[in-house]
Amino acid sequence: MKRNLTIPLATGLMMFPQIAETIYSPALPQIAQSFAVSPEHAGQTLSFYFLAFAIGVVVWGRLCDKLGRRPTMLIGLFLYMVASLIALISPNFEMLMLARMLAAFGAAVGSVGTQTMMRDMFDGKKLAQVFSIMGIALAVSPAIGMMAGSLLTSHFGYQGMFAGLAALAVLLLLWSAIQLPETQTTRSTPAPFVETLLIMLRDSSIWRTACLVALFNLALFGYYQLAPFDFERLNLTAEMFGYSGLLLAFGVLLGSLLNQCLLKRNWSCEKLVILAASLMLIGGALTALLQASWLFVLPVILVVLAYGIAIPNILAKALVSYADRSGTAGAVLGLFYYLLLGSGLIFAGWWQQLGALLLICGILALPLALASQKVAVSKE
Repeated sequence: MKRNLTIPLATGLMMFPQIAETIYSPALPQIAQSFAVSPEHAGQTLSFYFLAFAIGVVVWGRLCDKLGRRPTMLIGLFLYMVASLIALISPNFEMLMLARMLAAFGAAVGSVGTQTMMRDMFDGKKLAQVFSIMGIALAVSPAIGMMAGSLLTSHFGYQGMFAGLAALAVLLLLWSAIQLPETQTTRSTPAPFVETLLIMLRDSSIWRTACLVALFNLALFGYYQLAPFDFERLNLTAEMFGYSGLLLAFGVLLGSLLNQCLLKRNWSCEKLVILAASLMLIGGALTALLQASWLFVLPVILVVLAYGIAIPNILAKALVSYADRSGTAGAVLGLFYYLLLGSGLIFAGWWQQLGALLLICGILALPLALASQKVAVSKE
């Protein structure tokens, strides 16, 4: 019989990587000033964060199968705490970049480890419903991160933000040490990584999934990377950027609630992803039109609403054919979409055009979503 992972702890661990990233966004302009680097260079700390995150997903996914879910989670959280302390005392931008990459490597355990534990306990539509319920709580994580980041940066500088991240890691480490169960029922040798990688490289459904997850996340994190400098350009404060997180949280919350409602009405996961891609396309077009004004924030609500609908349904269907190697397959899938996301953010950081980025994400996501539905219908 499988041991239960409590939803509050699972949600906290799932929220952790998102809070850890969004808390950082309000500090980007101050980091650029403090280390005398351009906005483009400061923004690249976010891009390389996700590239290191991709490597972490692979390592932690493998360790989830080999060591078990619980010890893997504890090691990753400890590593993140250490990396945050290194970032706090970094004397130069290069050291800060390395510390952020180490932090990303550690934070990846919150994503792949928790998803693996959820898949240990649920499957199919039930898994989609659980991800959607957790998505409601996840909806507040960008607001928590952005508000906390803006307040810490405004009162204590970027160093206060890194101290807050270290404190968050300590809290989650203690909570997990006390309450986190082991959900892996049998300890087995992980599926061969290279073998799994080669199988998944030839699986077109995995590539559609990876591209869709990357595009929806690129739209979301593109805002966190580029919007702080748009706010600065419009003479708006870091605290005002933090408050914009409330609007984004409302959008993700609304998307999660709508997702639950439509799942109960027997909408398929594929149909919901098509709806989400359409909303992202509309939101991206409106953001591009309004980017000269602070009003550009309003259509971004449509983009994050789409995120709240899409991600639970994409992830629920992602690895149904890889149940015998869920940890390794989850690591490979994460490697694919985080490499795509990191590469996209590098491009976005140099381009510095939020509206156009969101529009392109919508244009690319819609045909991928339609193709996924076509494949699903053909298998019925």
